[in-house]
Amino acid sequence: MPNTKSAKKRMRQAEKARDKNRAQRTRVRRAIKNVRTAETADAAAAALREAEILLDRAARTHLVHRNAAARQKSRLAKVVKAKQ
Repeated sequence: MPNTKSAKKRMRQAEKARDKNRAQRTRVRRAIKNVRTAETADAAAAALREAEILLDRAARTHLVHRNAAARQKSRLAKVVKAKQ
């Protein structure tokens, strides 16, 4: 457990950041899953747009590396193209 005032504050900040990151990571994973499990090409395309936005946001906040986000977007686009 932290002893100093600054360490206690840092612990509170880290907890908030961890909760926010976990929520954002969950949203991204769910969006990716929605693209892959979409029934129709139109639904997949709509889900892809949402997933791309969330992946870009995750990359911007350093939740995932920007190249990893780009790779995921590319792979998802490939999946959507295959459904058409």
